Amino acid sequence: MDKRLRHLSSLRYFESAARLKSYSKAAEEQFVSQAAISQKLRQLEEQLKCKLFIRRGREMHLTDKGQILHKHIDDGFKQIITGLNRIQNEPLEGLLNVSAPRSFSTRWLMPRLWKFTMEYPHIPIRVQSIKDIDIRHTETDVLIWQGEESVLHLGLEQETLFEEAIFPYCSPELAQSMKFKSPEQLLKCWLIDFHSASFSWDHWFATAKVKAKRESLQWMEVSTFDMAINAVVAGHGACLATESISADFVERGLLVKPFDIGLKPGIRYSLISDPSSSRALRIGAFKEWLNKELSSKTEFERSLEERK
Repeated sequence: MDKRLRHLSSLRYFESAARLKSYSKAAEEQFVSQAAISQKLRQLEEQLKCKLFIRRGREMHLTDKGQILHKHIDDGFKQIITGLNRIQNEPLEGLLNVSAPRSFSTRWLMPRLWKFTMEYPHIPIRVQSIKDIDIRHTETDVLIWQGEESVLHLGLEQETLFEEAIFPYCSPELAQSMKFKSPEQLLKCWLIDFHSASFSWDHWFATAKVKAKRESLQWMEVSTFDMAINAVVAGHGACLATESISADFVERGLLVKPFDIGLKPGIRYSLISDPSSSRALRIGAFKEWLNKELSSKTEFERSLEERK
C-alpha cells in the first residue's frame, strides 16, 4: 500500500477545510481543535512538498495543486460512502431528516405531515431548515429546495415538484380602503419585498404593464415569506406570495388577492436526495407520499381553481 495512505486523517481534515474554506469550521465539523487541523495540514503539505492552501481575507482557498488533490479525494470519499451504504442499508423503520424552506415547512408541509406519520408510524421525521443545497456532508436525507439551482453535477438526484406563479396579496381592510381597480394603485401602497433572485415587485409590475420606479416607492425588504405575510396581515401594505403559501390566510379571511395577475415563472420547488444514501427505503417512502400529496387537491384549492 502507498505509504501516503497512512495519513488518512490528514486527508479527511484536508477535505473538510477545502470544502468549508476555513480551518476553524473544519475543526468544528471534525470535533477537534483548530490547532490540530492546522498541524495536520501543515504536515500534509510537508509530506507532499507543495502548498495546498493560501489565505484570502478570512477564507482559506486551494492552490492549483490543492484543487487537483481535493477533486480526487472528494471523488474517493464519495465512492467509499457509496460502498459502505450498499452493505449497510438501513431498514425502512427509523429517523428521516427533512429540510425545507421555513415558509414551506410552516404553511404547507407541517399541516400535512401527520398523514405521513399515520401511513408510516415507524418513520419519525425531523424537520429543519438549511441554506446549503449540497446535502452530501450534512444530516439531511431529503431536501425540498426553492430555486432554480441544479445539483446533478454533484451526483445528487433532483426532481421538480411543482412551479407556482407569484401574486400580490394584501389585507381585506387595505383592499376595502383602496378600492382596487387597476394595478397602478399598488404604487401608492407600502410594498413588502421578499428578497429573491427569481422575482420582485419590479418583475411583477413589468408583468402587469405598470411603469414603476423603485426610488419613488415605499417599500421594505424582508428575508422570508413568513415575515412578509405577517406584516401584510397586520395591515402593513402588500406583498408577493404563492397560492400554496397564502392559501390558509386567504381561507381565514386574513388576506385577499387584489389582482389575479401572476408572475411566471415564479417559484420552483424541487426534491433533492442522495442516491447512495443508506436510508434509501425511507427516502423512497417519503418521495412517494409527497408526490401523492401534491397531486391531491384540498376542497379550498379546488374552489380557487373553479373561480379562475
